[in-house]
This record gives sequence, C-alpha cells and structure tokens, in this order.
Amino acid sequence: MDMKIELVSIPVTDVDRAKTFYVDQVGFNADYDQRVNEAMRFVQLTPPGSACSIVIGEGMTDMPPGSQRGIQMVVADADAARAQLVAAGVEASEVDEQAWGRFVYFADPDGNTWSLQQLPARD
Repeated sequence: MDMKIELVSIPVTDVDRAKTFYVDQVGFNADYDQRVNEAMRFVQLTPPGSACSIVIGEGMTDMPPGSQRGIQMVVADADAARAQLVAAGVEASEVDEQAWGRFVYFADPDGNTWSLQQLPARD
C-alpha cells in the first residue's frame, strides 16, 4: 500500500507574516486561504514541484509556534537555492558539505527550521 505525506502543519504566531515569508521570500505557491469559521483559518502553501504542502493558520495545530524542526526539502542545486533565498532576504546558512549531500539551513520568522538538501551524485 502506498502512503504519501500530503500536508505538514507549521505552527506560527502571525499567519499573514508567515504567508508572506513562505510565498514572497521562499517561493511557495499559495494554494488556499480560507477562513472556515471565527476560530479557524486554513492556509495551504506548496513548494514548487512538491506533492506535499504545508498548512499554517488559526486553529490548525496545538504545537507552539516555532516548534516544528528539521523539515527537509530536496533541491537540484544547493548553491542556487541558497542564492535565491538570500536574494529574497532570507537568512540562510552557508552550504554545508556532507558525504550524504549538500545542505542549506534556514528558519521562518517564528523559528521553525528547514533544510534544503542537494542529493549526492549516484553511480
């Protein structure tokens, strides 16, 4: 049986600030922004080329803002991804060279952390 991750909740304090960060600075697509009721706002954002989205909003999770750690996305070129983030005003680490890939790390305004991995060449 196939199982696919479709949606990951990211806890944030300010939905509009987080949406601006993920869409305008990181480059995610804004899929949905729906106020379901007074206590719930559902904002779905998807990284370009990804089958998995994130959800931010009100009433989406009971995790404290900034507590989501180490979400990883794969990129074709770590240097280009870092350059794109930095050009958009995101504080991103230098490229970290490891035997299992090249990594760039960054955090959203609430402190939720992300890594971008360029996979190593395969024989």
